[in-house]
Amino acid sequence: MPELPDLTVYVEAIAHRLAGATCLGVRIGNPFLLRTVAPPPAAAAGRRVVGVRRVGKRVVLAFEDDLFLVIHLMIAGRLHWKVKPPRLAGRAELAAFEFGRGSLLLTEAGSRRRAGLWVVEGEAALAALDPGGIEPLEADRASFAAVLARERHTLKRTLTDPHLVAGIGNAYSDEILHRARLSPLQLTTHLEPEEIDRLHAAVGTVLREWTVRLRAESGDDFPEKVTAFRPEMAVHGRFGLPCPVCGAPVQRLAYAANEANYCAVCQTGGRLLADRALSRLMRGDWPRTLDELEERKRSLRAPSAAGE
Repeated sequence: MPELPDLTVYVEAIAHRLAGATCLGVRIGNPFLLRTVAPPPAAAAGRRVVGVRRVGKRVVLAFEDDLFLVIHLMIAGRLHWKVKPPRLAGRAELAAFEFGRGSLLLTEAGSRRRAGLWVVEGEAALAALDPGGIEPLEADRASFAAVLARERHTLKRTLTDPHLVAGIGNAYSDEILHRARLSPLQLTTHLEPEEIDRLHAAVGTVLREWTVRLRAESGDDFPEKVTAFRPEMAVHGRFGLPCPVCGAPVQRLAYAANEANYCAVCQTGGRLLADRALSRLMRGDWPRTLDELEERKRSLRAPSAAGE
C-alpha cells in the first residue's frame, strides 16, 4: 500500500502537471470504484484544478467551487501519467481523469477491487473522509505521546491505525520500529520516556529520508516504481537477510493478513517473537532466541546429513 512518502511524491508529481489545468472529463472503467452517488464524476468536467493534497492515505484533487475527487489506492492501486488518453481496455484500468495536458490513470493489480473514488462537495464532506490520525511529520513530542497513551495497543498496530496516525502502513512501520530499536509487540502503555523520544524521532527521520529518496528517484518523471518492497530497506520484506546494523537475520512475525519484520538483536534483546499460528503448530516448542533457532535448524538438518 502506498504510504506517506510515496503519496507525497505522487501529490507533488500530480500538482506539477495539473496545477491550473481544466478537467475535460472522468471515465470510470469499473463501476465498483465509485463510492459516492452525488455529485457524479462528470461534475469535474470544465472545472479548474486549484490544488492537490493528501488526506491520510488518500490523494485529493481539488477543483473550483469546492469539488473534490478523492482517491484511495488501498494495497494494489497505482497512479500513472499518460500523455495520450488511455483506452481503459484492461481489467486493471479503473479510471482516467482527463486534462488537456494528459491523463491521470488509476490502475489496480490483482482480482480484488479495493481502491475507491469519492466525489464530494465542500470542505466538511472532505473532512468526513479523514480517519483523523495525527500527521506524523507535524506532531510534536507531546502530541505524539498523547496518541500513544490513548489506547493500549502494540506499537505496530498503533503506527498503522489511520485513526491514530496518518499515512503509515506495514512497510514504514517496520522501518520506523527498527530505527527506534523497539519491538513491534511493545505495548504503547509500557513505554519509557526515552523510548517515546526514540520513536518520535524515528518517525520523522524515516519518513523524511524516504520522501527525499523517492523524490530523487523519480526526478522529473512521474513516479512509476511505487512499491512497499525496496532493497534499501532495513527490515521490511527482508526476512532471512542480514540486518544492516548488526548482521543478524531479519525475522518475520505473521498475524491476521499482515506481517511484521524485525531484527531480534536490535529490537527485542535477542528474543524471537512467536506468532499464534506457529506457536499452536509447534505446541509451545517455539525457539525463544536466535541461538535456539539455529540449534533447531541444525538438529533438523542432522538426520538428512547422516543419511547421505
